[in-house]
Amino acid sequence: MNLNKTYSYLAIIFAMILWSFSFIWSKLAFETYQPFTVLVFRLSIAAISLLIFSIIIGKFQKIEKGDYKIIILLSLFEPFLYFIGENLGLQYVTASTASIIISTIPLFMPIIGFLFFKEQIKRNNIIGVLISFAGVLFVVINKDFSISGELIGFAFLFLAVFAALGYTVVVKQISNKYNAFTIVSWQNILASFAFLPFFLYNDLTHFKTIGIFQTNFIYILLLAILASNGAFLLYTHSFRYFKISQIGLFTNLIPIFTIITSFFVFEEKLDLIKYLGIALVILGLFISERRK
Repeated sequence: MNLNKTYSYLAIIFAMILWSFSFIWSKLAFETYQPFTVLVFRLSIAAISLLIFSIIIGKFQKIEKGDYKIIILLSLFEPFLYFIGENLGLQYVTASTASIIISTIPLFMPIIGFLFFKEQIKRNNIIGVLISFAGVLFVVINKDFSISGELIGFAFLFLAVFAALGYTVVVKQISNKYNAFTIVSWQNILASFAFLPFFLYNDLTHFKTIGIFQTNFIYILLLAILASNGAFLLYTHSFRYFKISQIGLFTNLIPIFTIITSFFVFEEKLDLIKYLGIALVILGLFISERRK
């Protein structure tokens, strides 16, 4: 394995860790702030900080005139539609349940890769994805085989899933033309403006009452700097070295990390079936990546 591929493995795994933390940080932020307040400040802080940093290090590229439409489409899928689905979904289900819905993304990734990029669907990819997804189910399932949550929450979260698939198709087309700093900067800038009317209409009165100087505002900062900037930079970078089907499979790590984090933050205890689920997810990853 060459050095670039090794760095790419580390990059995408660390991106999954940060995104798993984002479920926890969002839940904690929602204890004080409303969803569109969190989104506007998260994306605005992420956009401004990354734009300044990108310009300083000389990584911010000029977008060609013909590519503005694809950048807008990219931002529509993610962060806009994805965050609407994820953040509103988290109002009705637990962080662990939300992570299991998001983890269904890999089930569709090989199909997306085949339809849009003519990537071959291999038998070990399918087997690995199914085993990993079964493991994810074991991780978040209750002892009575029920998953807590409301139907509307599942609907919002599946909106996030399909938005992520759309984002994958679009970003794959431009990831070799523009660097990750440019792509992520633009998607955060456009999405922050898109969410602003929702904040002004729904959350402004509540925000005026609470204000910005609250302890839980630190979780918005973590979401902005680490989840929106750091994770997306690492994730976008990985598109240069992995196929669509391979990238999607790593998403199965998110609920595993979420469960582990919830154990320490919310004191959620793991039983035997959840340990079995973690083992299946890891097994699925090895099977999918296995070569003859």
